[in-house]
Amino acid sequence: MYKKTTLPSGLRVLTETMPAVRSASIGIWADVGSSLEVPQQRGISHLVEHMLFKGTQRRTAREIAEAMDGVGGNLNAFTDKETTCYYAKVIDKHVPLAMDVLADMFLHSTFDPTELAKEQKVVLEEIKMYEDSPDELIHDLFLQTMWRGSHLGDPTIGFVDTVTALAPNDLRAHMARHYAPNSVVVAAAGNVEHERFVELVAECFASFAGTSDAFQPDAPLATPATLVRQKDSEQAYVVMGSRGLGARDERRYALSVLDTLLGGGMSSRLFQEIREKRGLVYTVYSFQAAYREAGLFGIYAGTSPENVQACVDVIGEQLGALRDVRVGEDELRLAKEHIKGSLTLALESTSSRMIRLGRNEFTLGRQMTPEEIESRIDAVSAEQITELANELFTPEQLGLCVLGPVDEAAIAWNRDAA
Repeated sequence: MYKKTTLPSGLRVLTETMPAVRSASIGIWADVGSSLEVPQQRGISHLVEHMLFKGTQRRTAREIAEAMDGVGGNLNAFTDKETTCYYAKVIDKHVPLAMDVLADMFLHSTFDPTELAKEQKVVLEEIKMYEDSPDELIHDLFLQTMWRGSHLGDPTIGFVDTVTALAPNDLRAHMARHYAPNSVVVAAAGNVEHERFVELVAECFASFAGTSDAFQPDAPLATPATLVRQKDSEQAYVVMGSRGLGARDERRYALSVLDTLLGGGMSSRLFQEIREKRGLVYTVYSFQAAYREAGLFGIYAGTSPENVQACVDVIGEQLGALRDVRVGEDELRLAKEHIKGSLTLALESTSSRMIRLGRNEFTLGRQMTPEEIESRIDAVSAEQITELANELFTPEQLGLCVLGPVDEAAIAWNRDAA
């Protein structure tokens, strides 16, 4: 299903053909994100992403938007801590148009100073939006607390002072340093034919040349601590967690099973204990923040301020139970089937498959078939779950972040009791 061609320039082209669909998702991936930025330019990768939509030598920003809207397609992008992706989803017959628009943005954006000034204001509004979205802000606070002082810990979007200080030449220099054929992947999933798509990419990227330094993943040590930030809100937002595993760690399959049985669905331990039995929350779940050489594991809960202590206590109890009591076979099997079912459902989307192509190429250097992933999930044992829980969830490794109208002195959290 997967095919890969490396062009003479070093540009990699990946496809996954899905002949049963009429659409295709195309992504241009750059091996750069906020973890490669110097602190004084935090947010530059994200700002570059925004500016590539603001006009090229051939198209204005409006013409870029109209090109995709005119064929019913979707055009978007995202920046994370290790990659940036510009993507489009269109009907298969419009793949050449989508590729032309994406390549034009990627190679020929003008970084007009007037447009940059406007887009910096847009990003500042985005920063304010996050500040007004406590359920998202708490995750940033958790990363900053657990990876204090690191590139991975700082928010991808940047800070007000770093974003406003950036000039057009800073953005051009950033692209020149990190956007090169050896650090870029073009991926497509859907009703595409590999050889024809390779020809199309080669044509659109004929002028793309140069090299960039190899990506050096950040690998910060965890810095567990307690952070309570006051915020005038109806709810309090809680994240408790520890260091996790990097995306290349072979034990990641065991951690995915642990994640699922702890907080991955309505039958998970946290959902049953905190919501169903006690009615303390509407939302509770566990999650992983996994990057190439480092990871964090966390548990999120949104609750009334007076229930924070009870939530913290139950989370600590559940982590302790994973350390001390072997997982039963029925529960283990249910978690595995949940993961495999979710994987199968995700594979029905061309966008999900395109994103898998890009992420796997950068993270693993190869593609993993669904069958391979399922076999690795099936191989996870109860003993592996216990070993991981005892390695990751020791009291001294646990951090706690609370956002809301909560007094830190009112939280009696004893790590030794967790």
